[in-house]
Amino acid sequence: MDRVIQDLRGLVAAADPGTRLPSVRELTARHQASPVTVAEAVRQLVAQGLIETRPGKGTFVAALPDERRMPDLSWQTVALGARRSGEDEMQALLALPRPGAIPLSGGYLDADLQPAAALGAALARAARQPAAWQRGPAEGREDLRAWFAREAGARLRADDMVICPGGQAALSSALRGLAAPGDTLLVESPTYLGALAAARAAGLRVVPVPADADGVLPDQLAAAFARTGARLFYCQPLYANPTGATLAAHRRREVADAIRDAGAFLIEDDYARDLTIDGEAPPPLAADDPDGHVIYLRSLTKSAAPGLRVAAIGARGPAGARLRSARLLDDFFVAGPLQQATLEFVTAPAWTRHRRALRTALRTRREALLTALRRHLPGLAPPTIPRGGLHLWARLPDSTDDVALAAAAAAEGVIVFPGRPWYAAEPPAPHLRLTYAAAPPDLMEEAVRRLARALRQETTRS
Repeated sequence: MDRVIQDLRGLVAAADPGTRLPSVRELTARHQASPVTVAEAVRQLVAQGLIETRPGKGTFVAALPDERRMPDLSWQTVALGARRSGEDEMQALLALPRPGAIPLSGGYLDADLQPAAALGAALARAARQPAAWQRGPAEGREDLRAWFAREAGARLRADDMVICPGGQAALSSALRGLAAPGDTLLVESPTYLGALAAARAAGLRVVPVPADADGVLPDQLAAAFARTGARLFYCQPLYANPTGATLAAHRRREVADAIRDAGAFLIEDDYARDLTIDGEAPPPLAADDPDGHVIYLRSLTKSAAPGLRVAAIGARGPAGARLRSARLLDDFFVAGPLQQATLEFVTAPAWTRHRRALRTALRTRREALLTALRRHLPGLAPPTIPRGGLHLWARLPDSTDDVALAAAAAAEGVIVFPGRPWYAAEPPAPHLRLTYAAAPPDLMEEAVRRLARALRQETTRS
């Protein structure tokens, strides 16, 4: 094959664009090669853009772009207008670490923690069933929706749920379906930066509400509703990202009262339901919501694998109808084989085994990171340890530039994420979000050593 490719390359180099090249039959005879070999050589050069085939006419030297004229794309700046806020932060959050760097950032499990074999087997079985490739209900398989409904508690039914391609898609649809551009969205402060980006992309005005280690402050939430007239509050009551806080039992009723009194909706992002490390997680807020104020969102991506882009969002009454309409307009439905594989996985013993193993592994990694922090950077060890989730929220010295520190840490070979983008307004203090699920425990010590060097450099520089 190499001889055929080199021969064709030489002919292309010596000919003008559009020149006809020898046929497959001629090349077969010239090189004493099989037609399959010649066809593969032609295919490779077509893929490289050097030649082109014209059905019924033959093979020709490809027309090369005019490299003498540099394209002028400046007009696009005017046509597109201002760039949306938060896009750079989202790209940085999802960026893959460079080789050799130790990731203490990211929102997904390390590959070693993912149930790849069980997921692969389930997907292979689903893909072999012709019915899985047919169009199903736009809102998703009823049996999968029923599973998500049971996980949310007794209030929601299968008919209230809609299957979505990941939690971010579900959240974006909810914000567009339940609010109009110019409306106000209340959020915990700090909160998931993907929610901030989705809200701004939907044209919403984002107003932060203070939170602490016990979750959002109910009196501040009620005051924010009264002051802004908002009708929508986004909340992560379980192992919130980035702080790891869980809404305390004594605040759950107060938060529910504030929502009810305002005639508002609460979007409950229950992304970490399967990431409990210590004890048992409290039930979702949706489980104690008699009058349909809670919009329930549950994703499997964080607790299983990034490629399992399956989530569900549910609501009762007209709100549920609007969510289903919003999802239909976005992408019709989630791929049938993926839905079927997901249902098989979460209803099989493999799911229970995975969650049990994950609890142990996350505890080991969390403790390894905490031990390294207490040894090398004791001031960054959080006073309250999250009982689940993927992250630690580390308070930095007041004079620290968290963005500059993250850049310095990357230069030292450890990837961390600054706290600033997680705030809807000015941050009250600098922080880092440190993820313990993205690197093995035996690398935590070295990761924190590198972070300590970066912090010393930034402290000296400032």
